[in-house]
Amino acid sequence: MKKNDCIFIAGHKGLVGSSVLSLLKKKGFRKIITIDKKKLDLRDSKKVLKYFKKKKIDYMVMAAARAGGIMANSNNQKDFFLENIEIQNSLLKLSLKKKIKRTIYLGTSCIYPKFSKTPIKENSLLTGKLEKTNQCYAIAKIAGIKLCEALYEDNNLDIICLMPTNVYGVNDNFDKINGHVIPAMISKFIEAKKKKSKFIKLLGTGRPIREFIHSDDLAGAIIKCLRVSNSQFKKKFKSKLPIINVGTGETISISNLSKLIAKFVNFKGKIIFDRKFPDGTYKKNLDSKNIFNLGWRPNIKLQEGLKKVIKNRFY
Repeated sequence: MKKNDCIFIAGHKGLVGSSVLSLLKKKGFRKIITIDKKKLDLRDSKKVLKYFKKKKIDYMVMAAARAGGIMANSNNQKDFFLENIEIQNSLLKLSLKKKIKRTIYLGTSCIYPKFSKTPIKENSLLTGKLEKTNQCYAIAKIAGIKLCEALYEDNNLDIICLMPTNVYGVNDNFDKINGHVIPAMISKFIEAKKKKSKFIKLLGTGRPIREFIHSDDLAGAIIKCLRVSNSQFKKKFKSKLPIINVGTGETISISNLSKLIAKFVNFKGKIIFDRKFPDGTYKKNLDSKNIFNLGWRPNIKLQEGLKKVIKNRFY
């Protein structure tokens, strides 16, 4: 990948896309294509193909998606399924039509079965039942992987599928109900502190174990995979579509996560977990040896990342 190559970031204003955009600019890439979703609906394949008909694209990062926390997934199953299917199909058709040199498809650790052996390896895909609370999102993402596989095998299209663990960062969705666990929890603690509440209620039991990655670290992994040679991927993955986990190896219980956030926002009240709400998968950490072997490592420890997000967002 050269500094004058054209790179299209789909979803450049989102959590991951904004980090990718920022890092590419820092590294001196200037021909970066972005488009506001108000101007182009990525779910509409015909409009996408028409918009890019006369535009050059060398590389594409598929960071556009409908995503959210456990409650958002549970309450909007149809939308999570349809929107992600439509966005993926549209962008992958574009990749084929434009013969893009390399496409990065972003998946999720939700694709793996609920009772996968941990740390979860990439070959755990489709070996068991999914977690029900996010199965529509997961199935949409699995469908995307299978389309990537077909394009890779039948059309020799260069695609890398990255499966990140739970992502958080400054440009996250901080909605208390629909956000992912870290931003939703931060918002709840900030509100409780402002109201001088004596206690705070969080969803679930607090027992599940999770692994988190800062969006800036994930952006580094994405750019690493954009730049690794095709021969290196073929040597590593033979003739198979590269599906690569991206995690940190650092895990924490939701209960201990809540204590960290309480400490960083200086909330002194009691933390109560409401067991009426689902926990999701009990333990979901990834085996990230493949991305480590490509020379990538995370730089942001969870405590450091949490402090950064809280400071940038609220102070």
